[in-house]
Amino acid sequence: MIFVNGYSVDTAQISGFDRLTSAQKQIGEKLKNSRESFYYSSPHQFLFEVVMRSNIVAAAYAMRDSGAGFATFVNSRCNPQYWRRTAYGGFLLRPGVPPSDAITDIFINGKKYGFECTTAIMIMLYKAVLESIGTKMFNQLFNGLLLYSTEHDEDLQIIAAPSGDSLPGDVRYIKNPEHHPNTPQWQGENVVDLGNGKVFGHGIGTGTIGEIIDVLNTKRMPGATVSAYLTSEIIRPHYRLMAEYTRHPVRRLLGGAI
Repeated sequence: MIFVNGYSVDTAQISGFDRLTSAQKQIGEKLKNSRESFYYSSPHQFLFEVVMRSNIVAAAYAMRDSGAGFATFVNSRCNPQYWRRTAYGGFLLRPGVPPSDAITDIFINGKKYGFECTTAIMIMLYKAVLESIGTKMFNQLFNGLLLYSTEHDEDLQIIAAPSGDSLPGDVRYIKNPEHHPNTPQWQGENVVDLGNGKVFGHGIGTGTIGEIIDVLNTKRMPGATVSAYLTSEIIRPHYRLMAEYTRHPVRRLLGGAI
């Protein structure tokens, strides 16, 4: 259910909802029909969440099609024009490089990059933020980016819900408790809910939760008996706080100025 200013509302009551894309409207309806309760202080906060969730899904598909490879931190690689690879395998934004250009390059020149699934999640979230708030605000907020595991800039607000309904744009974790000791990178897989019964996990690709589990089960130690499984925790950006980075999500979708 969705609540605006303390009142339960229908999506049809929210000004601007009718101007969203069909995919975004479906996300809005999923929020409304969820068993969870989502509270907003303004219609803008709700619209921003819908828009950014759709942008996370779009970023996941773009990551899948980018050509970016899967690599452990030891073997990670990046485009040195935009990033400096750190000693521990992270990517640090080079001085003078606009963070929007550096994030966009990952999706354009993906074959120059290789990283683990945790780093992939952060890249997809940054890409979604960029598309949601625009280049100018993104560059103001995220100058000095470091891409490494789940490390993230404090302006990228992230929260963890212990459980709930999985919705498009949510980040989930599939744990592989008996992974092979020689391949710790397969101790689990971070995935993005694509909203159609499918998820995307960097290094595995798109598929159902069951299909991702099947892949992880091939990465277990000899004699393993415990299957990989979907954990209950859900990772989400704090959409209500991040909505303050822009006041006009619908106008942005229609190509207007912020």
